[in-house]
Amino acid sequence: MVRDREFYMTMLRIALPIALQSFLSFLVVIADDIMVSSTSHGLFAQAAVAQVNSITALFTATMTGLVAGSSVLIAQYWGKKDMERIKRIFAVVMWICLIVSLVVVAVMKLFPGAIVGIVISRDDVQITNLALVYLGIVCFSYIPFAVSTALVGMLRTIEVVKITMYAALHTLVVNIGLNYILIFGKLGFPALGVQGAAIATLLARISEMFLVGFYAFSVQKEIDLKPRDFLAIDRVMLKDYSFYGLPVGITDAQWALIGMLKAAIIGQLGGVFMAANSIANSMANLGTLFTFGLAGGAAVVVGKAVGRGDYETAREYSKTIQIMFFGVGLLMAGLVFLLRAPFVSLYGSSANPEVFSLSVTLIGIVAVTMIGTTYHASCFVGINRGAGDSRFVALVDMICGWFVVLPLTLLAAFVWKLPLPFVFLATRIDQCFKWIIAFIRLRGDKWIKNVTREFPAS
Repeated sequence: MVRDREFYMTMLRIALPIALQSFLSFLVVIADDIMVSSTSHGLFAQAAVAQVNSITALFTATMTGLVAGSSVLIAQYWGKKDMERIKRIFAVVMWICLIVSLVVVAVMKLFPGAIVGIVISRDDVQITNLALVYLGIVCFSYIPFAVSTALVGMLRTIEVVKITMYAALHTLVVNIGLNYILIFGKLGFPALGVQGAAIATLLARISEMFLVGFYAFSVQKEIDLKPRDFLAIDRVMLKDYSFYGLPVGITDAQWALIGMLKAAIIGQLGGVFMAANSIANSMANLGTLFTFGLAGGAAVVVGKAVGRGDYETAREYSKTIQIMFFGVGLLMAGLVFLLRAPFVSLYGSSANPEVFSLSVTLIGIVAVTMIGTTYHASCFVGINRGAGDSRFVALVDMICGWFVVLPLTLLAAFVWKLPLPFVFLATRIDQCFKWIIAFIRLRGDKWIKNVTREFPAS
């Protein structure tokens, strides 16, 4: 175990704000689910919002993946204190995120019926109609979200972390407040239901973007950012990002695409399964919030060590982080299992015994698989990415997703026609063995790759 106090302080200084931000962002999503489930459309509205959010998850994962890809480079240049190169990476990532968001919104507006039809059976007319209303508005929130995520994610890699919490708390308060007013028709506004939830999310994301921009350009002092820094793209940094960072974005995007396809399979198996799956996945996300926060801290400390050429320290950090995450996995799995019934009750699903019972069962499966999830996440998202080994992570995720998870889920659902809990287990089967791959990879030295360049002093 590492005995350097600064190592643990850096991990927690980065991890806690990330975990809190993830928790608050999770509450933004769950607030929509819970509040729309209390409208006259009940679980139909909740299923509609949840299935659209599986589409939104594809976009948000793409954005966070593209930004996380920059951490491969930024963390190592941060170890060298090369601020000029860091600013140029900022510009590259910002433009990529903004262009992708504009393209996605255009597709959503041009082909809404086809997109919703991917995740909801056309036979579920009521759920489909509600989903179309929600998607038609909420997709515009993708543009301000892209800008905010790019700035916050890159600043976090150079240990500017306060904005992470400020932005998430701001968005949560604004979103829940507007939800209350617009969904239920308070303060003289009409009751808009799922339409109100979508408008609230859009307005919350716009206000978040302005808050983040103000903090990045006017408040934080770690790096001297100016709007003009984002006007040009450095071709060398674009090339390096494309080789080392883009695989991270592709990995997260393709995994989110697999998540959307899993939701599409589940969407063909009825409203009860859609609602229960949404609740179980919410609990899974809640149970891994601290995990991915720590993984973010791990990426920074390992990346800094590799960037300055201190590979022995990077190896020691790796060993300690793996032990830490195994313990965290055991703790979180136990908590998720114990809290599954009270959590499901928050959705008002106790009024529907079938949804309640299935949700509790699915969360039990989440708890069992969470130990593996926590360990391999620490390795792949933290250690391997920070050390520049993102291409290996991309390969593993691609193989597991397309050649294991999706085929098994399809077989379980439509060929073997297994009970619904077994179909759900098939969607998470990779969590049972990816930790073995991560463990083996970190036994050697192939995962350590210094991706920085030497530039002449200017």
